Amino acid sequence: MSLVFRAIAEDAPGPRWAALFAEYWPAYRRWWAREGLAARPTYMECRAALTRHMPEIVPLWEALTDLAGGGDAQARFLSFYRPPPYLAGCSQAVWPGDEPLLVRNYDYDAQAFDAVLLATRWQGRRVMGTSDGLFGLVDGVNDAGLAVSLTFGGRREVGDGFGVPLILRYILQTCETAEEAGRVLERVPSHMSYNVTALDAGHRYLTAYLAPDRPAVLTHAAVATNHQERVEWSSHARFTATVERERFLLQRLTLHPESEERFVGAFLKPPLYSTAFASGFGTLYTAAYRPRAGALDLHWPGAIWSHRLDRFAEGARAVAVEQAPG
Repeated sequence: MSLVFRAIAEDAPGPRWAALFAEYWPAYRRWWAREGLAARPTYMECRAALTRHMPEIVPLWEALTDLAGGGDAQARFLSFYRPPPYLAGCSQAVWPGDEPLLVRNYDYDAQAFDAVLLATRWQGRRVMGTSDGLFGLVDGVNDAGLAVSLTFGGRREVGDGFGVPLILRYILQTCETAEEAGRVLERVPSHMSYNVTALDAGHRYLTAYLAPDRPAVLTHAAVATNHQERVEWSSHARFTATVERERFLLQRLTLHPESEERFVGAFLKPPLYSTAFASGFGTLYTAAYRPRAGALDLHWPGAIWSHRLDRFAEGARAVAVEQAPG
């Protein structure tokens, strides 16, 4: 299977982002409204939630809404407030070497993936990351030397809160350290359970266990797969091999000290690398973030695409990903 990834830069919200939104909006609208428009929060509910929890980015939300056409549905979608439920796989870990390094596999449905690396300077803060919904991010780094990444938390509960990609965007727009990111993760509600790892230029890191029905838990875990402190959705855990992947990464961190190159390379092989695209959980890319350098390397078996905040290279890259039969 071949995927085309695009790297797009636009300092301020403008015509390039508007063109992207126009391209993706029909599919996103079908997904977002699949339970009916009445199932989604109203415009006023979305505005009130953003104003309460993430007031600093309300002007940015307004600007993007205008670029998206200024409609009610676009504004509600871009708020990421109480969206439909969605699941991902993913593995991530902080390398124990001298250089701060966060490595992650993004395991998701290729048909529901933006495949866009977006570099922006919104509200004066440089951010580079993998887009979700064209406002949110599933991983990224900012010019303060802070990197963040998410994995699904392995629980069925859906509640009152935001889609976690917008929370990651908010962190990268407003935070400079892992400690600051932790404070945001403790107070901003997530509509489903996710694990978010934050790593800063000083090599300080944390992993937050987010949930819609209980307080966030901040940990010093260097590894996150698809469960939290214990497995709570056993069938999902078996299907995604979350425990096995966590054990594999912990062993690499504690029993087998290794080079950065070998550590990143482990994400490109089983049990971390997945070819289960037919089931919606194939590895779309491996990302290696170096927050101190403001650098990102996107990896696939046999290919690498490197980017930096200070000299972001736009373009497109077609990559072949292996798909398991079935």
